[in-house]
Amino acid sequence: MPEDERRIKMSSLREKTASLPPKISSNAVHNSDPNLSANFNFPANDDDDGYNNRRSDASANEPNRISCDASPITMSPWNQTTPFQSSPWLSGAADSSGHQKNDFVGSIVREEGHIYSLAATGDLLYTGSDSKNIRVWRNMKEYTAFKSNSGLVKAIILSGDKIFTGHQDGRVRVWKKNRKNPRNHKRIGTFPTFFDVLKTSMRPKNYVEVKRKCTTLWIKHCDAISCLSIEEGEGLLYSASWDRTFKVWQTSKSKCLESVKAHDDAVNSVISTKSGLVFTGSADGTVKVWKREGKGKTMKHHHVETLLNQECAVTALAVSKNGSIVYCGLSDGLVNFWEWEKQLSHGGFLKGHKLAVLCLASSGNLLLSGSADKTICVWKREGNVHNCLSVLTGHTGPVKCLAVEREDGSSSGDGKLVVYSGSLDKSVKVWNVSEKSPETQQMVTMPSLKEFAVL
Repeated sequence: MPEDERRIKMSSLREKTASLPPKISSNAVHNSDPNLSANFNFPANDDDDGYNNRRSDASANEPNRISCDASPITMSPWNQTTPFQSSPWLSGAADSSGHQKNDFVGSIVREEGHIYSLAATGDLLYTGSDSKNIRVWRNMKEYTAFKSNSGLVKAIILSGDKIFTGHQDGRVRVWKKNRKNPRNHKRIGTFPTFFDVLKTSMRPKNYVEVKRKCTTLWIKHCDAISCLSIEEGEGLLYSASWDRTFKVWQTSKSKCLESVKAHDDAVNSVISTKSGLVFTGSADGTVKVWKREGKGKTMKHHHVETLLNQECAVTALAVSKNGSIVYCGLSDGLVNFWEWEKQLSHGGFLKGHKLAVLCLASSGNLLLSGSADKTICVWKREGNVHNCLSVLTGHTGPVKCLAVEREDGSSSGDGKLVVYSGSLDKSVKVWNVSEKSPETQQMVTMPSLKEFAVL
């Protein structure tokens, strides 16, 4: 072939190749979260069941995994984030799918990163993603934003004028709003503090083994933080991690009071209650109950009982406001629940999702469950019976996090809730959900299964 003709063909081939979308490896999201199994691909439609119910292999048990590893999702050439700047996120009051029938209010969408965490208070919404940015929204418009240099934001929890964020690097950051200018947020601390790490590292007894021939300081998480819970009355913050532990922090002094080796695999959820009980759920398939005793340096958490022990990973927990109901989401799509009378007893399970339940939120007599099947089920409890009031659809990726706020002026049982849902489709959707839905779609409470409970 003549040299000139060959060059022309090569140039044409380069132009065609440049116009094609970049290829994404099929395992790009495999280990971004213990809740997402190793053979998971986003289903092309709701009939696909590409979700594996086996236990997680994305925990600290992996020999080559370190706490500062970035999410594989961030490595995708389709997910290159921009530097921190004013967000071009778009919001809309409806979409072409006609989701108004499900009380759909609008969407906040930006090609910035997958949404991993949400927190709402009043008319403000905080969103965390794998972009390292924490954005604040008011009336579906960007109100302000602040940036962490750590890694994806796995958890957000609010307490007064402080914001606690849990990160991929195993640390908790503390932020505070400026009283004169609430748009300004300043980082005021990190758990653990640099001084505590330095002081603790001097003594060999402060090192604990996290896996074979690998040790770390007991005050540090050595893997990603999966969730946070706060007990404001006691001034305690709980952080759970893929390193199989949960830690207890004294918020006023930024001190780690205790580290509990809780499970044999990643801890996916931790919830503290005013009664002193703490619930943890893990990818090892168990839900455990812990009792808090003592205060300050003498505080200890003792294992009380194991509510569940099975093969499916426990992916999310929620507790009703009065603590009478404990909900547990599983990787097989079921929601188990326990009722408190004289003791916790298994009440049954809710079947409404085709794929894994990834998040739960409770408000009044309502429970919301978000799933890898891209839907959100709204359940209402009447006595010990749960009915599915509606199924919220519209996300094109797994629903990873939920936040619920009651509308101004409404009281429990007679008003509307504002529900925010964050997804791996990089969007947040806003819904209005009524506690007085006139119709129930189906009865879904199943009889108690003794084999699910180890009491």
